[in-house]
Amino acid sequence: MKPIFTLLSVLCLGLIHSCTIENKAVSQTESINSLKDTGIVYLDYKRKASDLVISRAAYKDQLYGFWLGECIANWTGLVTEMDKIGNIGEIKTGNFYTRKDWGQPDHPSIWGEGIPSSLSPTIDFVLMGQDSIWGADDDTDIEYMYQHLLYTNKATVLSPEQIRDGWIKHMKAEEENFLWVSNQTALDLMNKGMLPPATSQPENNENYMMIDAQLTTEIFGFFAPSRPDIALKMAHLPIRTTAWEDAAWISEYYVVMYSLASSVDPDLTMKEKIHWMAEQARKRLPGDSYSSKMFDFVKSQYEAGVSWETARDSVYERYQVAQKDGYDITSKNLYCNGCFAAGINFASSIVSLLYGEGDILETIKIGALSGWDADNPTATWGGLLGFMIGKKGVEQAFDQTFSNRFNIHRTRQNFPNDGIDTFENMAEKGIFVVDRVVQEQMKGGVDLKNNVWYIPQP
Repeated sequence: MKPIFTLLSVLCLGLIHSCTIENKAVSQTESINSLKDTGIVYLDYKRKASDLVISRAAYKDQLYGFWLGECIANWTGLVTEMDKIGNIGEIKTGNFYTRKDWGQPDHPSIWGEGIPSSLSPTIDFVLMGQDSIWGADDDTDIEYMYQHLLYTNKATVLSPEQIRDGWIKHMKAEEENFLWVSNQTALDLMNKGMLPPATSQPENNENYMMIDAQLTTEIFGFFAPSRPDIALKMAHLPIRTTAWEDAAWISEYYVVMYSLASSVDPDLTMKEKIHWMAEQARKRLPGDSYSSKMFDFVKSQYEAGVSWETARDSVYERYQVAQKDGYDITSKNLYCNGCFAAGINFASSIVSLLYGEGDILETIKIGALSGWDADNPTATWGGLLGFMIGKKGVEQAFDQTFSNRFNIHRTRQNFPNDGIDTFENMAEKGIFVVDRVVQEQMKGGVDLKNNVWYIPQP
């Protein structure tokens, strides 16, 4: 969904439930003072036997892992974003990538004017060392903004006005503002006085079926650990700022996945965890929707034992060539045959999720090679898996220590400290958002002495 940027632009810019974290080294003696928000009145709470108990210290490490994993996957996916979209319509890109293309020269994207990505000459991971700064992109910046809006408004459910005011304050109306399709349309409508959810309704927003909400709202799942019902309530209006029908349901699928990461059985393997979460989230998709049928089709390909490349090619043939299961984007004659659409990118994301089997490196590789808007599915799953294995788990997976700094002003505006933040601070702010959600939405408790949440289960 974005032009290719130079590497220089990137650089400038109870039992305590450990929430499925694979790294067990998180200190439970972390200073409690650093995890107390002076803007919250912490209420006394009597723990119930059925409450889920989650360590806030472990969760902070996991949120760090989320931001780090998402940034790695986002920037890696940008290398191959829109390189391969098929051969329908006015833009033809040749055969899709396969596993053999990893480490090989990158091909130009549909807007690359014959020039491969400047991020990396080869298809490989894009990694920022300790002396660098991760640049914001549209896979991370609106999630960052929503966390900021929840925190500064002392809210758990954002109002239409709070969403509109946040968008207008933090997004440029002109110049290069790193917004595309439905996000850009929604901002234009807000600047004319329209509020969500009207900004996503088909009669107002012709791009309502595009991918935008999938990459901007998953984080709401982390704000309601183990409680998809609360996460969906919080995400309902942010999703419907830009998405409608299948595009909204797909976004809810991701929110559910993120919320379930806190309650999946810790004794399962990573593969088993991911597949259980995927099946549970599938229940959110209406049975007659093309999104549910896409999930079922990809799952059937996986269970049949075919390669991920064969599954991906079958997705292309079934949904863009044959237009099965009610997915009729091709008939609309859109630019690049709807390569930014919610549906085809959701199907592609399920390929990388199932075939990646919980391995963060393999999942990112498959996502980057799968085609279409490649940075978006990779960022979603890189963030989820980064959360599940935590900061040190991500570092161990890549055998590297990374930069902890993040430049939100690469793409957005009007944030503190000239837009330079750290993953530690971002994770801590996320903890405080969850504190408020646990008390106000879940009617649970925050135990500052033991540094845990008590989360009632429905």
